[in-house]
Amino acid sequence: METKPRSQPDRRSVLAAAAVAAVGSLLPGSLPAAEAGRPASPGDAIGRALLDRTLLDRALDRAAGLDQLHALVIGRHGTVLSAEAFRGPPVGRKVNVKSVSKTIVASLAGVALDRGLLHGVDTTLGEAAPELVPAGADPRVRGITVAQLLTMQAGLEPTSGPGYGRWIGSRNWVADALGRPFVAGPGERMVYSTGSYHVLGAVLARVSGRSLLALARDWLGRPLGIDLPGWTRDPQGYHLGGNNMVLSPLDLFRFGEMWNRGGVWDGHPVVSAAWAQASWIPRTRSPYSGDAYGYGWFLTESSGHRIAYARGYGGQMLYLVPSLGLTVVVTSDPTRPARSDGYVGELGALLTGHIMPAAEMA
Repeated sequence: METKPRSQPDRRSVLAAAAVAAVGSLLPGSLPAAEAGRPASPGDAIGRALLDRTLLDRALDRAAGLDQLHALVIGRHGTVLSAEAFRGPPVGRKVNVKSVSKTIVASLAGVALDRGLLHGVDTTLGEAAPELVPAGADPRVRGITVAQLLTMQAGLEPTSGPGYGRWIGSRNWVADALGRPFVAGPGERMVYSTGSYHVLGAVLARVSGRSLLALARDWLGRPLGIDLPGWTRDPQGYHLGGNNMVLSPLDLFRFGEMWNRGGVWDGHPVVSAAWAQASWIPRTRSPYSGDAYGYGWFLTESSGHRIAYARGYGGQMLYLVPSLGLTVVVTSDPTRPARSDGYVGELGALLTGHIMPAAEMA
């Protein structure tokens, strides 16, 4: 898509500086003094050192031309270099991040493992929460492991896509998800299903004796300084695992920065280094994009750089490029589909063809 360059580049610099100045509290005190003191704008000395200005401007022009894109936050080595809402809510307002929620729930599972509430990823449903398995379920259901839920390899008929409405219309979302027929053997392949993550969230609630919301607030929100509102609950009171969490683009930036730092925020571990490493090991592959999938993260690479990303319906995206120190957040119109060979593909091209080169050329 050909776009007309936006006028008044000086105005853009002023707006970008104002936007990032408003997010100074995002930066943890462990950053170098020059970065922790104030966020950089693309036009100042720090910004020029971190991203090539000309290439960044091209990236922003490209982003402005994507009519589905709402907001874009770009940071490098902990410094927010651009935080702009092209349309839709401002970057500080909370929005539905859709299935990016799965990546957040996977992080909570890692904390539960670190704290000994789960004995390991090979722990089965029958061991961790047998009361969740409905009567009459296939005997294999009790043997589904935490790892298979994390990688959506449980093998049960999916609740996402055409089956989503029927699933959330059921009287018991956990029982409905676990009572479905197998379409693949457990561990055989990825069957993308929000139901797998909802079951995982219910397991976390059972083993901890606390709601998924309470865990998210305590284990992620409090250390990251993020306010986590309540979100959808099922008829039994379990918060929906894997969809409908509400976070701002700036909230997601903090979450992504923590992961880009190996699970550490402000000098303190939020998730363990072991879990951070384990989560980015490819364990299955998406049947839609073809990209690898670890524990809650899609995994790919471009120009020799490994990329981990979270993805939600409509184009809610969190991209991490550890070798370049990049954290990139995109929020989009949540009512429009975003296919891998369509809008999400365009977002990937924005990252790999514009934003990453701006970091490489700085």
